[in-house]
Amino acid sequence: MPLTLSIGEATATGPRPENQDALRSVTPAPALALSKGHLFTLADGVSHCADGGLAARSTVQAVAMDYYSTPETWPIAQSLDRLLLAQNRWLQAGAQGQPLLTTLTALVLRGHRYTLAHVGDCRAYHLRGQTLSCLTEDHVRQQPGMQHVLTRALGLEAHLIVDFHEGDLQIGDCFLLVSDGVWACLGDAAIRRILLDEANPMSVAHALIHAAHLAGSQDNASALLLRVDALPDKPLADALAEVAGWPVPPRLKEGQMFEGWQVEQRLAISQQSWLYRVRDSAGRPWLLKTLAPGQQGDTQAMQALLMEEWFLRRVAGRAFVELHPLPQRQHLYYVQREYPGRTLAIQFKQAGPFPLGEWLDTATRLLRALGQLHRRNILHRDIKPENLHRGNDGELRLLDFGLAYCPGLSHECEGAVPGTPSYLAPETFEGAAPGPQQDLFAVGVTLYYLLTGHYPYGEIEAFQRPRFQQPERVLRYRHDVPLWLNDWLLRGVAVDPAQRFETAEEALLLLEQGERQPVLPPKALLEREPLKFWRTVACVSLLINLAAVLLWLYRH
Repeated sequence: MPLTLSIGEATATGPRPENQDALRSVTPAPALALSKGHLFTLADGVSHCADGGLAARSTVQAVAMDYYSTPETWPIAQSLDRLLLAQNRWLQAGAQGQPLLTTLTALVLRGHRYTLAHVGDCRAYHLRGQTLSCLTEDHVRQQPGMQHVLTRALGLEAHLIVDFHEGDLQIGDCFLLVSDGVWACLGDAAIRRILLDEANPMSVAHALIHAAHLAGSQDNASALLLRVDALPDKPLADALAEVAGWPVPPRLKEGQMFEGWQVEQRLAISQQSWLYRVRDSAGRPWLLKTLAPGQQGDTQAMQALLMEEWFLRRVAGRAFVELHPLPQRQHLYYVQREYPGRTLAIQFKQAGPFPLGEWLDTATRLLRALGQLHRRNILHRDIKPENLHRGNDGELRLLDFGLAYCPGLSHECEGAVPGTPSYLAPETFEGAAPGPQQDLFAVGVTLYYLLTGHYPYGEIEAFQRPRFQQPERVLRYRHDVPLWLNDWLLRGVAVDPAQRFETAEEALLLLEQGERQPVLPPKALLEREPLKFWRTVACVSLLINLAAVLLWLYRH
């Protein structure tokens, strides 16, 4: 069942010559509602400045259009913040050199959560049962007689500060957005009484407007009310599976035609999926990924494949595989372009540890790809040489999004530890929530392995409970590695997440800065490990003294 809402809205000019309030409700298509949610906005143009009505109308229009253009994988607050900053710059430019000013309160309901963004003196109320709560703070001066003077508004200052508030939804919850023309005259007690007395949201909205003007409001009055009638009982992956409803393909044979694809051969079988090489009508090679025929009805496997495709369609660039649009699909599978080349695991097996120059190119490309992925709010969670492909075109591509995770959209099975043990960050074994630091740790282990042929903490087997001590220095295995690179890699695989790189961009910047340094030989043992140096000196000195004593005894 999808999120089901009842909505009522009303606005009235009142004694003013123009209505400078603006309201907007957006109920998107079901697929988009799953990832972006339902949007509600209320703006109140500042009347004593240039064209407040234009400011309010253009702002709710921009929010309604631009919000659904932001990546579906972005957190709601991030999407709203980005577009409100852009709208603030547009309002600041204004008309004829005069800035346009408006307040704004925006509410997004998605799944079992709500997110509120607020600037100015409109208000958002939450009614749960008999309890009415105001979710917003009025951004006005607090001195007596100055409560109408705004301290924050869109277009007021170059630096915009937006208040955000999030919370859980329950069936029966009511959310009310009102302009100051309503709440300033009625007060919270009267608003609560009207909400409880009226059952129909549209009737409530009109009753609030009517009551505000009867109470003497001299301002425009607007109200937008929504009630939660039903909550979705499934996360995004489940909902995608319901929307698709495709059967798993039968076992495909070489040479057969399947939904317009000519099957060439089956390339791989795993517990999670089957992979075929197929060709399109023009003879171009593609890879068809699906489930084993016996997995028909395996809800978890079907959800995982659909989520993998969903993520891949929301990233784009040379570092990721291209998917076919599949307009006529009737079975559960997706098709990606085949790129000639080999994975880094195969390359390492054939040629051994990477030369420094090739390693630096690989590290740079991998960090750029990971940064792009994280900016989309997607975590890969299975970065390793087997999932990195070097094409004959020179591009490095990140493969296999079967374990990818998007905070706020993905559903995590409690107690699950997804990924390959040797590449998992220490906090993952402790049950930490998925985060970018875990991907960065996996990148560090991958690059450490490609350079040395060893794991920094040794190989970790499945179901093993590892203990993380100090990682082995890279210089132990590669004497041609500069000291700065040794330190860079050890930071990347630090046990404490706070000691690792904060972002892929930071790791890339420090890598590029270090790469521009002259490549010097590793420091002498005295500089690198002074304790070991002096122990060695002491041992040599002791041996020399023992030899001298033995020689003296022999002569006498």
